[in-house]
Amino acid sequence: MAEGFMPVTKKEMEEAGLTQVDFVYVCGDAYVDHPSFGSAIISRVLWAHGYSVGMICQPDWKDDRSIDVFGQPRLGFLVSSGNMDSMVNHYTVNKKRRHQDAYTPGGEAGKRPDRAVTVYCNLIRHLYKKTPIIIGGIEASLRRMGHYDYWSNSVRRSVLLESGADIISYGMGEKSIVEIADALAAGIDVADITYIEGTVYKTKEEESIYDAIRLPDFEEIVADKKAYAKSFSIQYKNTDPFAAKRIYECYGGKTFVVQNPPAKPLSELEMDDVYALPYTRQYHPMYEAAGGIPALSEIKFSLTSNRGCYGECNFCALTMHEGRIVQARSHQSIVDEAKVMTQDADFKGYIHDVGGPTAEFRRPACDKQMTHGACVGKKCLFPKPCKNLIVDHKDYVKLLREVRELPGVKKVFVRSGFRFDYLMADPDHSFLKELCQYHVSGQMRVAPEHVSDNVLSKMGKPSASIYTAFVKEFNQLNEKLGLKQYVVPYLMSSHPGSTMKDAIKLAEYIRDMGYIPEQVQDFYPTPGTVSTTMYYTGLDPFTMEEVYVPRDPHEKAMQRALIQYRDPKNYELVKEALLREGREDLIGFGREYLIPPHKMKPVDKKTKKKTSHGQSQGGKKGKTTSSGGPKGSRRKRR
Repeated sequence: MAEGFMPVTKKEMEEAGLTQVDFVYVCGDAYVDHPSFGSAIISRVLWAHGYSVGMICQPDWKDDRSIDVFGQPRLGFLVSSGNMDSMVNHYTVNKKRRHQDAYTPGGEAGKRPDRAVTVYCNLIRHLYKKTPIIIGGIEASLRRMGHYDYWSNSVRRSVLLESGADIISYGMGEKSIVEIADALAAGIDVADITYIEGTVYKTKEEESIYDAIRLPDFEEIVADKKAYAKSFSIQYKNTDPFAAKRIYECYGGKTFVVQNPPAKPLSELEMDDVYALPYTRQYHPMYEAAGGIPALSEIKFSLTSNRGCYGECNFCALTMHEGRIVQARSHQSIVDEAKVMTQDADFKGYIHDVGGPTAEFRRPACDKQMTHGACVGKKCLFPKPCKNLIVDHKDYVKLLREVRELPGVKKVFVRSGFRFDYLMADPDHSFLKELCQYHVSGQMRVAPEHVSDNVLSKMGKPSASIYTAFVKEFNQLNEKLGLKQYVVPYLMSSHPGSTMKDAIKLAEYIRDMGYIPEQVQDFYPTPGTVSTTMYYTGLDPFTMEEVYVPRDPHEKAMQRALIQYRDPKNYELVKEALLREGREDLIGFGREYLIPPHKMKPVDKKTKKKTSHGQSQGGKKGKTTSSGGPKGSRRKRR
């Protein structure tokens, strides 16, 4: 088993007693040996199974020799864009270039290429024509079949074909990568590795594909949006490891991309084993001079409790990547990791999170999921909680107590995604009291996303009435406890289904909250989500009903401006939106209005005197209303 970091140079490889590594891992992120980084988990799992790995992180994609650090690996290359899709990493929703990259030394941008998986694979193929290439991670997983690409506004081929790789290990990958390694080590040709769950392969022989569903051909989904929606629906309904069928897609009548069913969920013991591997929990020392890796500081003192999510928000790719079946670590495994944290020289007594995609999910939604899988065509929480859903916070409360009682721990926060609808479905609300007393620090971030039931239904989110009831109970409880704590809602503009009327309704809600969010999340069409399919096709892929989609940049700008209607620079956009919808009743002086009849003069920065514009926008700095939010609360999107 590798001690310390994996080798990053040929010299380090030789110092480890190796003349050749089994795998070379090429990654778009800098090298961070922490279990929140996919590259760290996969490389550690391989070492644990007897396979050596050399790391090449953020190679110079303009230089072929940058991926020749270790020479030819014995078994193959592993390629990942990193913890994020490289296009999301590089571009805002407005397709403007980002200026920072948290996964790069010093946060410097530009150290990885666009479409990193494809570029890295092409780089490898220039030097190693026949060496097996296995791609994985979020970028490869969510582009595994023909998919709509927002940045080029086109339907692109499977990344398996675009990159020239041999296999995709999709999803979380711990099981499939070991099976692939074992097959290659046994001398099986990479073209014959067609049987492993959690993989995608290509073939020219359709007759070799058995017990499978043929998707609409690639040429068909390019030409017909209804065919695209149908294809996505079939893919989505075959994401369960117990019930999924093999599916495949034809390209030009000659090449077939085949997706095997997902790998089975990890058991508690298997999860514990993965997180017990000897991670250094640090970025590689070679990055110290550049200022380290910013992304590590966000998660260094956070604990992963679970993976998978049955919340199934339509704009989230988790169903297509991690799946709906929740897998959790044992209490002892998490407590042991917390003890290691407390010994770190940088630990100040604060554990920043204990959670996962959804913090309080600690088991599958119901007992049958681990034998029969998640229901096809039904959701566990939407539109209402399923009658078979097991709602119980006791295990999570017990876990939080165990962690916060550790010597050296001052406070344990809960900052993962939090399902208020799941909490409200629990007859026992004592968890909320525990949360407020011990695990919130001023602000409780939750994600209603919108307040219009019309939009929420397209998001796969619960009715606004559930959120309103939660906020009321949260505020009453904190008042009783004598705590000044507030709910800060995550809000999204321009999601499919959102009309201007819906956007105005959200603006009115924000007015009544008494503060204006400083950051707004526009809907971002990323690969692998139901919402992206709606955005591209204008159809609900499950019902084939038409969905209104705000695509026009000016309309999107108006919807966004309405959320921040108090900002003077948004005045004209907000006024245009209100006049367009005949909502002159929201233009005037007073707290019940959104904007005054005409643009007011800005605040005099020297005298700091407020103009009437500042008084007419519905809420003052430092004030709160029944929704409990402080002015200027920021939103961080996962």
